[in-house]
Amino acid sequence: MNLLVTGGAGFIGSNLIHHVIDRPEVTRLVNLDCLTYAGHLENLERVAKNPKYAFEKVDLRDKQAVLDVVTKHDITHVLHLAADTHVDRSITGPGDFISTNIVGTFNLLEAVRGHWGASLDGKRFHHVSTDEVYGSLGATGFFTEETPYAPNSPYSASKASSDLLVRAYHHTYGLPVVTTNCSNNYGPFQFPEKLIPVIIESVCTRKAIPVYGDGMNVRDWLYVRDHAEALWQVLTRGKLGETYNVGGHNEWANIRIVELICDLMDEFAPHLGGESRKLITYVKDRPGHDRRYAIDAGKIQRELGWTPAHTFESGIRETIQWYLNNQEWVKRVKKKA
Repeated sequence: MNLLVTGGAGFIGSNLIHHVIDRPEVTRLVNLDCLTYAGHLENLERVAKNPKYAFEKVDLRDKQAVLDVVTKHDITHVLHLAADTHVDRSITGPGDFISTNIVGTFNLLEAVRGHWGASLDGKRFHHVSTDEVYGSLGATGFFTEETPYAPNSPYSASKASSDLLVRAYHHTYGLPVVTTNCSNNYGPFQFPEKLIPVIIESVCTRKAIPVYGDGMNVRDWLYVRDHAEALWQVLTRGKLGETYNVGGHNEWANIRIVELICDLMDEFAPHLGGESRKLITYVKDRPGHDRRYAIDAGKIQRELGWTPAHTFESGIRETIQWYLNNQEWVKRVKKKA
């Protein structure tokens, strides 16, 4: 397996690379990343000298450069994670999301189609997407692989578009694709603009913790290293042309997440002053804020035997400890951004 990971210097990508690089199936692992504000080679210091590992600083929007990488390394497998992902940024600047998430995915599909030609045996293109493509749920029910797409932000619309491109390349050209749609991830190396690292850093700096609306928006949370294992299982064993939903069986309202992290921070870091719940500040809700996401991950469990290894309680404790122990990393990446 000559494996191409796009977006490998980002949050999920770097955790994935750590998780799979020593697998015996992997002969070569190529990390393609253009190193935006959310991509940091600091995340990969432990694997940088691994003889299997190679880094290519390439923007997916550069069609020829993408083809050159695929050809140069004779890529046989792709894990496509590179994307602009932050909903707030997609609201204020949707253009980057269209060009990276849609056009970038098109360029990658064209590169592997051109390089692989008719020699598709043993090849895999795994497209990594989000549960946000399904839109918003009411108080009950779950997203399944058959749920109609109903994206409500420029980010989720761009990911839905890329999902459909991947599907089309399978049905039109026979490209050997699999797709996963995953719930919210948390864990080490997440850039501090997302909810959980924002809470942790706000408590560390004793700044207000912003909570949108009434704080009762519900998300399904998955520890990033459990997601990495799910991605590997689908890449290597998933049925071609199929979609697998990946979730943590872990629904939490945003305000309950905030309160839990405040309490754990008071437990782990009492020197910060305690009473961290007093930092909670409700702010105006963002436009198009989906009320609830929840994943039915029964298909990946039935077909591939995957279930999360971490409970939310164990994963969030590991995550908080990681951020407390890696404040220099936080300072470096925030300064770069």
